[in-house]
Amino acid sequence: MTSPRHASPGPSSTASAPAPQALIAPRQQSDASVADLAAALLTALTAAANHPAPHLPDAPTLGGYGARVIDLALAGLETTTRGAYHAAWRRHVLPALGTVPIDHLTAGMIDRTVQTWVTTGTKRSTIKNALAALARITRQATRDGWLTCQPQPLPGWQRLHYTGEDLLAEPRGLALPYYAALLRLAEALTRAAHDHYPGWGHAVTFAACTGARIGEISGVRVRDIDARTWIWTARRQTTPAPGGLADKHTKGKRARLIPIIEPLRTLITDRMTEVHGAPDARLFTGPLGGRVTTATLRRATHWDEVTRRLGYEHLRRHDLRHTALTWMADAGVPLHVLQQIAGHREITTTQLYLHPSIRHLATAGQSLADYLNSNCDPIPGIPTHW
Repeated sequence: MTSPRHASPGPSSTASAPAPQALIAPRQQSDASVADLAAALLTALTAAANHPAPHLPDAPTLGGYGARVIDLALAGLETTTRGAYHAAWRRHVLPALGTVPIDHLTAGMIDRTVQTWVTTGTKRSTIKNALAALARITRQATRDGWLTCQPQPLPGWQRLHYTGEDLLAEPRGLALPYYAALLRLAEALTRAAHDHYPGWGHAVTFAACTGARIGEISGVRVRDIDARTWIWTARRQTTPAPGGLADKHTKGKRARLIPIIEPLRTLITDRMTEVHGAPDARLFTGPLGGRVTTATLRRATHWDEVTRRLGYEHLRRHDLRHTALTWMADAGVPLHVLQQIAGHREITTTQLYLHPSIRHLATAGQSLADYLNSNCDPIPGIPTHW
């Protein structure tokens, strides 16, 4: 028997052994393919160099883009709001950011711009309007594909305005100290006005006794006051608008009920008589019948000079509202009622007026002393002696 080690190779062994030529052919084919691919790539690169791709349009500047889309971006707003946004965009956003390519606009740029506005004395309301207009433009730019995401300003920028003299976190500090000071102020403003027009003093007294804004005082009509219950339904306010002044809804767009205190009733009755009880007649106007604004009140009464002479150099027209709300809080008006009168959305805003005065602290301390010295029933778990 032949051993398997010495057995001659069979037909299958002979067929499976590749010839040397068979091993070389695939390698030659692979080398040829690489060479062809390299040649094709070189040809493509040469063609691209000789024929560059079409130039894509550069991104427009923020100002150029805004000019094209601002009407669309501000569509749907009330006329007065649209006018305020448009003015803030034109006067503040464009000078600061108008030349920036829109696809290069960043949140950091907006933050630094806001800080510049604050340090140069730009009003909060103006900054707010400028940022609102900018937000609408950048939102449209995001929809058009110029921005991948909408840049947002740093939250809490309003706190940059807070200073020791501003006292916005303590509105009680902005109030007149007592009612006699209000009467003195109203009389001094009337004397300083041309022809000693009494309407300016009446408007100031009304504001400081109702907590109304100056624009809301301008919007008071005869029919808004119920002379039987002496309740004023505040429905509208006068605000600047393109082409002049216009009446719109009160801030928050909700009517609110405000009590008319006794010292104001004779003033209002006399004014109603002057306009013959016409339901749509304005109760408070300028000497020529025009609308009252904080700017006209300031100019006509020489507000800055009068308040400085009386020792209230930091008193603004809006502080008459702070005065009324502070006095109501000191008078014990419940918090939820005070919120309704003021028209605050957040109860925390109303709470700022509830800081107790020295009189309230003394009363509270005496009440506690009386309680501890009385024969009150002890509360379980609470010590009866200190």
